[in-house]
Amino acid sequence: MITAAALVVTAYLLGSISSAIIVCRLMGLPDPRTQGSNNPGATNVLRIGGKKAAAITLFGDSLKGLIPMLAAHLLGVGPAVLAMTGLAAFIGHLFPVFFGFRGGKGVATALGVQFGLGAAVFGFWVPVGLPVALIWLFVAKVLKFSSLAALISMPLAPLIVWLMGLPPVLIGMQLVMTGLLIWRHRSNIEKLLTGREGRLTGQPGPGDED
Repeated sequence: MITAAALVVTAYLLGSISSAIIVCRLMGLPDPRTQGSNNPGATNVLRIGGKKAAAITLFGDSLKGLIPMLAAHLLGVGPAVLAMTGLAAFIGHLFPVFFGFRGGKGVATALGVQFGLGAAVFGFWVPVGLPVALIWLFVAKVLKFSSLAALISMPLAPLIVWLMGLPPVLIGMQLVMTGLLIWRHRSNIEKLLTGREGRLTGQPGPGDED
């Protein structure tokens, strides 16, 4: 129980570290919460700081999901604790305690969590994040909408987890993450429906609509 609690709390605190805000401060850029879309994520950093800053932000947000999952694997916890750990990191990104609970939309951190999950497929260990990322990249490349790529690829994650034969509790984790992610994208959905959503101009990768 102590190990489980420590993992979940640490995952949330790690998720609460805003890569966008820290990168902007270190690079002398404006606070992303006060510029552009006012959202502390990689796309807004791309707008105000360019591709390098956005790429670092994206990488940092992904690590916030991946590192807790790897730690959980190394500690040999069960599927339920693994699910709680991943969800805690994701929620930390959405509602960061260190930054007034104003976080991003969660795609990059969710992808990091998904890369920390996997199963043996045809004798090889395949992370859930790999097919999700490939779907994201394909949709983004064809349709040029990062938000739409996220809204198509991320809801497929629970199905991918199920197809890989992972425990039901991990499917449940993915369902909760998908529901929260869609809710956080409600403004993007409205813009897509009304034709006001901006297209990708430079693709730093999955999660750049955050």
